[in-house]
Amino acid sequence: MTETHGTHDTHPDRYEVLVVGGGAAGLSAGLVLGRARRRTLVVDAGEPRNAPAAHMQGYLSRDGMPPAELLAAGRAEIARYGTVELVTDRVVDLARDGAEGGAPLGFTAHLAGGRTVRARRVLVATGLKDELPPVPGVAERWGRDVLHCPYCHGWEVRDEAFGVLATSPMSVHQALLVSHWSKDTTLFLNGVAEADLSDEELRRLAAAGVDVVPGGVAGLVVEDDRITGVRLADGSVHARSVVFVASRMVPRTGLLEKLGAELRETPVGACPVVDETGRTTVPGVWAAGNATLVAQQVVNAASTGYTAAAAVNAELVFEDIDARVGVTRTGGTGRTAEAAEAAEAAEAAEAAAEV
Repeated sequence: MTETHGTHDTHPDRYEVLVVGGGAAGLSAGLVLGRARRRTLVVDAGEPRNAPAAHMQGYLSRDGMPPAELLAAGRAEIARYGTVELVTDRVVDLARDGAEGGAPLGFTAHLAGGRTVRARRVLVATGLKDELPPVPGVAERWGRDVLHCPYCHGWEVRDEAFGVLATSPMSVHQALLVSHWSKDTTLFLNGVAEADLSDEELRRLAAAGVDVVPGGVAGLVVEDDRITGVRLADGSVHARSVVFVASRMVPRTGLLEKLGAELRETPVGACPVVDETGRTTVPGVWAAGNATLVAQQVVNAASTGYTAAAAVNAELVFEDIDARVGVTRTGGTGRTAEAAEAAEAAEAAEAAAEV
């Protein structure tokens, strides 16, 4: 599906900005760039991370809205500005094709549907994917009564019988945290030896009233389309109605890695190194959204998209002005390349700070 919201460029496949990803971050970026009169292409594969969830929570003025409605509203808002094209497709290849020998900085992207497009700047907002433990029932109930974030879902399931499935060293932290929403919380060690827990962890679990159950988990018990218990490997069943699981979050950084962007290890995996505006270590490339965040909330993703888009626009504004007076990234009259780089960074940061 293609939604074209107007252009002011006669070439159909040349854009000022390519935004890869059309979730909260990508659409926020598209909105800002549309308001900045930038010819922009937003490419979205249609695979939002929060699709299994019926509602999203904690987003001011949008609390309880279905995720799909937020995206639809964002697309409708972007449509008012006339310079942004939204396409349902996938970027399968992305390469830098400028900035050498005085050539303008630019990028070429190949889409799965067959299009080849060029852009002066790229903003990657491809998010992340959740890898779930291979416990029967977890994937099937994910986003319904198998949950990961108490800030996203805790209010709706408050005071129910919680189970926390140990999947990582952070599972004790998760059990302690979710116990604030329910005093009936059980941590299932799922093969982790109780002896592997520190004395401090055991004391804190006891203080929080969290029961600790050893042994492997064989699966979830589901009756009438709802969880009713957790079945252990020995066949015993512990009655529970909600299970919290810390998924392994894998940022979708393939395109950034292909461009040579530097990554850093974080609690959610390898994320791109970015500055406060989302600028990566690759000139002309920004990143925003869940692929850059440790705190995985929709409102945070949207905020980073806004900030990155403002910085992208500021860089283009001053690049165009400098081109008119003969200043380029590689030198020229008026100021040195180092001064130009410093000025652009300061201007982009200032633009983001003024939001």
